[in-house]
Amino acid sequence: MDDDFRPYRSVLYIPGSKDRALDKARGLACDAIIFDLEDAVTPDAKDAARETLKAALEQGGYGERARIIRINGLDTDWGADDVRALRDAGADAFLLPKVDSAKDIEALDDLLGGETAIWAMIETPLGVLNALEIAAHPRVTGFVAGTNDLAKELNCRGRDDRLPMMFALQQMLLAARAHGVVCIDGVYNQYLDEEGLAAECAQGRDLGFDGKTLIHPAQVEGANRAFAPTEAEVELARRQIAALEEIERTGQGVAVVDGKIVENLHVETAKKTLAKSEAIARRG
Repeated sequence: MDDDFRPYRSVLYIPGSKDRALDKARGLACDAIIFDLEDAVTPDAKDAARETLKAALEQGGYGERARIIRINGLDTDWGADDVRALRDAGADAFLLPKVDSAKDIEALDDLLGGETAIWAMIETPLGVLNALEIAAHPRVTGFVAGTNDLAKELNCRGRDDRLPMMFALQQMLLAARAHGVVCIDGVYNQYLDEEGLAAECAQGRDLGFDGKTLIHPAQVEGANRAFAPTEAEVELARRQIAALEEIERTGQGVAVVDGKIVENLHVETAKKTLAKSEAIARRG
């Protein structure tokens, strides 16, 4: 599926070492799965996790969900072996943790052979400051905000409005949008707090994120709802397109919808809204 139209509303972390979780993920309504070999796998289980994940990916059954493998850092004892074991397993992308600069991307790209898409975890101060050069790398197609690690590095206080982290979040988004890179918001840790999740998803959507990373299947429905175009947004998009097309057909007047002038830039956004809505509908 073309990434321009692939939805990334819900991006669920699944431990690469857990057969049951890997099987359950085949039936979940998430748009993408991050098969995690890093934080979700203990050091003594790293080797076995690669084989478990490889077997699951070869078995398939994940449908149109984007399949992303989060490897261990290349500065660890496991990262390079993760790549060697799984680079031909059919993943859509490899997610590299703690990316500080484009050099980190280059190192992974060399191991992958220059063909596989790379996503970058932006979760360090250097990663935030170098987000533009990271997004500019031709192999990078996605950013994931690592908000837990970033909060630790910044020594900032946790707040519901995420104000202490707002510059970092917007820096990631600016860099991603400058280079056409998917940008996914960080996790919400209180996975049973539906109201809190809804509020943070709404904030992430308002900022411009494409979706949210999730730590529990119970969060999928809320993220899918928050990051999908609403019925009102879809209906407005259709009316904006129709209004401008009518003006272009007649060659007279100015396109106006609900008392607001409609220009080409509004129609461009409207078409993206409809394309996203249609892609979600195809996902079912």
